[in-house]
Order: sequence, then structure tokens, then C-alpha cells
Amino acid sequence: MSGPMKVAVIGAGSISDEYLSALTSYREIEVVGVADIDGSRAAAQAFRHGVPRAGTTAEILALDDVELIVNLTIPTVHAEVAMQAIEAGKHVWGEKPLTLDRASALEVLDAARVRGLTVGNAPDTVLGRGIQNSHRLIQDGRIGDVQTVLTLMQGPGPDAWHPRPDFLFQRGAGPLFDIGPYYFTALVMLLGPVTEVQAVGHRAFDVRTVPHGDRKGNRIPVEVQTHVSVLTRFRSGVVGTSIYSFDSPVRRQLFEVTGSDGMLTVPVSGFDGPSRFHPARQERETFEDLEPAGEPRERGVGVREMVRAIRAGEPPRASGELAYHVLDAMLAVEESMEAGRPVAVASDVGPIPPLPAGWDAAGSDAR
Repeated sequence: MSGPMKVAVIGAGSISDEYLSALTSYREIEVVGVADIDGSRAAAQAFRHGVPRAGTTAEILALDDVELIVNLTIPTVHAEVAMQAIEAGKHVWGEKPLTLDRASALEVLDAARVRGLTVGNAPDTVLGRGIQNSHRLIQDGRIGDVQTVLTLMQGPGPDAWHPRPDFLFQRGAGPLFDIGPYYFTALVMLLGPVTEVQAVGHRAFDVRTVPHGDRKGNRIPVEVQTHVSVLTRFRSGVVGTSIYSFDSPVRRQLFEVTGSDGMLTVPVSGFDGPSRFHPARQERETFEDLEPAGEPRERGVGVREMVRAIRAGEPPRASGELAYHVLDAMLAVEESMEAGRPVAVASDVGPIPPLPAGWDAAGSDAR
């Protein structure tokens, strides 16, 4: 099929603004509908972004011209909405995580495979210029043989800024499932599949109190570990150390890959930023900032790349299979925290090629 792919968004919450702003600017995509359980919210988002139709999930899925659904619902209904879209004959791009358990994730992937449909999944920050620049540098041997990786994300937690943070402390969220997908997806894309994890967790508070805003003083039950420490072993032999925490008053993010010839600091926060190269065996600390090529990217670039992949008859880079392996690894982390022992990661995912340096220049269709 030629021409723009007709796309509809299900879930008109906060993140839909970023998606709709980007998707309505891409020449390969025509956004034709917005759905939400709150009809007025769907209508408001459709009006704001110039989308012609708004309605319920069932109404939008019934539109024959919609080819791809962007599923921006909350994690607890990711699987349900994805299955509804697939049963309606639509490709699906989902927000992270893919689902909350292995069985429902495999059901989604199997259903799509049987129907000849494609599943893609966030985070698409891994397709931003910053991480893709690091991907090419590692693949080209800039740091030599990769040996270790260190990642860190810590801060005071989403109750400090999110207008409705409750779900971020429920099952399927916390730092592991809310922030972990950004790091695990980048780790797997750059370094290959995970084979084993060992983790410990900690919960600083059983109840959080919203510190400001319209809901100041509201109490939030905490159902998950809010500080997670992970040791990771990759099939390649690389070993990693990671911390994901909502319990620190200090905000820090770090992603360092060390090889035989030096270390690369990966700009994992957002879509852009230089990769910083630190050569090995220097008498003093030196570094070189390596700026990424191509035009800036934003949330929605994963849908754009997925549309091009579908048109080319190829799998998207941010595929459902990648998202399943990341989910499998994160569930293994959860199981390791509960069992107090290492847990093997059974799933696998093949090598993922980096995007060409000028991939999105002038809307290029280069794969």
C-alpha cells in the first residue's frame, strides 16, 4: 500500500500530547482518530492536534482505514487493548512495558504473527540520535572489545512532579518497570541479549505523600520496591551493574560502556546529546565529545521507523520481540529480588542494526 499510513491513538493522557505533536508532523503518517475512556478528553486531544475523529476504543477500532494503533493506555491494560487492536486487524505500537507478564506478552506477539501484523514498542528513545550514535561507535569498534557496563538512575520519585503519580507505585511500575525499560532496551540494543540477572530491592516508605500541587497531602500506597540494584550478565560475556531508584534526593543518570580501548558515556536521557569517549591508558582523564549526525528526533520516532519497516516488509528495530526480551529480563529481576538468587533469562532477541547516521534527514526512507 502506498501513501501515508493511517494511524489512531488509544489513550489521551499526558503522554499523548508528545506523540500527537510528532505523529501529525510526519509525512508517512496520517493520524485519523483518538480514543479514550474519557470521551471529552479524546475529543479535546483530537481538536488540539487537528485529528478528524474522536471516540471510544471500539469506535476507533471499527474504522476500516486505520492500519496502526498507538496504544498509550496505562500498563495494566496494555495487553487487553493490544489484543483488541490485533483482532481488529491493526498493527500495534505500544507504550512500555509491552505487558505486565510473560503469558499475555506472548499472546499478543503470537496473535500478531498469526495475522501477519507487526508489534512495536516503546521506549523509542533508543532510536534517538544520541543512543544510535553510541550504537554505531560501539559496533565500529571505537572502544575495542566491550567488557562492562554501568547504569544509574536515581531521584526522589515521580510523586515529586507527576500530576497523578499513584499508578507509578503500583504493580507494573516503580523504578524497575517505569524507568528500567529505557535502560534495559538500550542495553540490549547496544550489547545484545541478557542471559542472567541477580538483584536486591528496598522500599523506603510503604506510603508516599504527594508534596505539592492540586493533590498535595494525598497518600499513595507503595506496592513495589523503590530502589533496585541489579547485576546483569549478557550472552556476549559483558557484565553490568545497575541501580534504579525513586528514593534519592539527588537526581543522577549514568550509562557507561567500558571496552579494551576506552569508555563511552551513552546519552540515555532523552533523544539527543553527544557520546563521550574516554580513551584507555591515559595518564590523566581526557575525553572527546562525539556529536550525533542527523536531525533531532522526538517521541513518536519509533512509530515512524515502524511504519517504514512495515512498508519495506522488515521488522522494526524497536520490535515486540525486543520489548518481550526486556520484559522477560525485568521480570527475572523481580523474581531474583523475591528469591534472593540469580535468575536465568530464557528469551532471546537477534542483533539489531543501528540506524544510518542520516536516517531521518529530509524524511529519507533509508532503512
